[in-house]
Amino acid sequence: MDKVHWEYLSLHRENRVLEVTFRSPNKVNSLNNAMMRELTRLAQELQFDSELNAIILTGAQDIFSAGMDLNDPEAANASNLTVAQRRQLVKVGPGMCAAWEALEPVTIVAIEGWCIGGGTALAVACDWRVAADNASFYVPELKLGMNMSWQSVPRFTHLIGPAKTKQLLILAEPLDAATAERWGLLDYVCAPGQALSRARELAAQVAAMPPVPVRMAKRAINASATALDSAVSFMDADQFLLTQDTEDALEGATAFLKKRPPQFTGN
Repeated sequence: MDKVHWEYLSLHRENRVLEVTFRSPNKVNSLNNAMMRELTRLAQELQFDSELNAIILTGAQDIFSAGMDLNDPEAANASNLTVAQRRQLVKVGPGMCAAWEALEPVTIVAIEGWCIGGGTALAVACDWRVAADNASFYVPELKLGMNMSWQSVPRFTHLIGPAKTKQLLILAEPLDAATAERWGLLDYVCAPGQALSRARELAAQVAAMPPVPVRMAKRAINASATALDSAVSFMDADQFLLTQDTEDALEGATAFLKKRPPQFTGN
């Protein structure tokens, strides 16, 4: 794995802790399909690493991620694909989240700046979230006329409960770090610029624990909490395909680009 050339990922390992930084070519560190496939591949390879206790995942220094890259050539070409091909394309995001959720080492996300849409979906697929106190969270998919997919809805619900999940997704308003911590979306809040440092402290604590019981405990906890997650969210990618082709989705995107309130009709 160390000899693999990663186009979008930087890896640094020290004893039982691995740091993973993902960086896209654009300023807002959005998630293109190629980068998400790399993140998925890395997580799948790490499943065979018996030495790790903790993995830290972080984005850019000033922004964790602005979510799915709407300018990704693959996404832009989706209208030219068959339904079968489009169904494969929309599996990339949920596949990435599932791969990171399945990891046995404890996964810690270090967040600076904005964490939006798909970036938030990736963050809640991991175990702990550490953020700077000036970080912000935003899940705007419903405001854009689409559903929130990537099988993230049950993950949000586990963390913050059904009522707060409805606020987060349906009202689609930005959430500051203090509120996110109070709701349970964040586990640790620190000073700006210190998220990675705090994540390293937590990872060191985990690394000092016996590795096999750590993995057993995580697996037992996840099995107890997520047993029905796939059953209640397995159709959300197909729902995304359905909502993506509606007039409301076009209106949501147009209104966003023109910076005006959308006028939804239910079509």
